[in-house]
Amino acid sequence: MSEAIHRKGRFIARESAHVAIFQPDTGTFIDTPPFSPVEDDNQEEELVIANPYGLGLLGFSTSTFVASMYSMQCRGIKTPNVLVGVAIASGSIAQFLSGMWAFVSGDMLGGTAFISYGAYWLSYAAVLIPGTGILAAFENKPEELRNALGIYLAMWVIVTFLFLIAALRRSICLVMLLVLPICNVVSIIIGEFTNNTKYMKIGGGFGVAAAFVGYYMALRELLLSDERPLLRLPMWEFKND
Repeated sequence: MSEAIHRKGRFIARESAHVAIFQPDTGTFIDTPPFSPVEDDNQEEELVIANPYGLGLLGFSTSTFVASMYSMQCRGIKTPNVLVGVAIASGSIAQFLSGMWAFVSGDMLGGTAFISYGAYWLSYAAVLIPGTGILAAFENKPEELRNALGIYLAMWVIVTFLFLIAALRRSICLVMLLVLPICNVVSIIIGEFTNNTKYMKIGGGFGVAAAFVGYYMALRELLLSDERPLLRLPMWEFKND
């Protein structure tokens, strides 16, 4: 099926994959090879994707902050199930979306990290949801549950350490954003294995610090989205000569 389109003084005729451009000056068509893009000076600009890192960092920081406050048993809270909603929405969905757009923008490290942490929060929420039956399976086995959670968290220490190696040449802020969660999770692992709430609270402190670093970085991204930002927060990038 052929098709003709008038665009600002030009006629573009298409016959299946074959494209011909009509030149009003000469009254002739210029053929282009099949499947070749049509060069047109008046074509619209390419779609611009907004920076996705602000969303991902806010999702990471919010879920980390809430979980860390529970780890420290703030206000006497010892049951973390309220975390499920935050883990699914901010921790999982927001970071999944941010990670996908980071891949589209060409940042493999950012995309991999956000989607990996989104998977972490989704899996952690699944542990806390009663309908999954995970906690019920350990109802009379508290020590086994603690060991299982410790091993589960140890896996994420390894993953975060890999991200840290990849980020060592980027900025101090990014390195801190990865080092602090490692300290957070390692402390919680020790607390799970030893059944010592002191280490859980120490881990929560590291987690709160990581959350505030993430909030700082998210604010920086939001400010830079303006053509005339109110201020420019430094990331302290490493000089890679």
